[in-house]
Amino acid sequence: MANILQIANTDRNLTLFAKGLKAVELDSKLAEPGPFTILAPVNLAFSRLASLTYEQLLEPANRAALLQLLSGYIIVGKKMLYDFRHDQKLVTLSSNPATVSAKNGSIHINGAKILAHDKQGSNGVVHLLDSTYTP
Repeated sequence: MANILQIANTDRNLTLFAKGLKAVELDSKLAEPGPFTILAPVNLAFSRLASLTYEQLLEPANRAALLQLLSGYIIVGKKMLYDFRHDQKLVTLSSNPATVSAKNGSIHINGAKILAHDKQGSNGVVHLLDSTYTP
């Protein structure tokens, strides 16, 4: 079974997210036994960033900002879709909480809707988000 990093690297909707993980060396963390939960924004979501573009965040001068952003999408522990509860606070690697909300049968994390869920790997699970959020 592939690990969650391999899942992210092979999903054509997550190429920008995977590129960012490698740039800030979170890829080595996500290759560890875990378990981890990745809340990964799809490629289109990164085009809607407010302050810097994603390409700017990938520049070495912005490494700390990119690390802070991407760490906000990683949770230590395995959270399947059925584990998320309305008003639940999730602790991310960035130490900033992410809040779960349930709206019309959908699960949202800090306002970002989970599009695809429960992509299980050997060391955790990946969920795809329709937008980014600032941790």
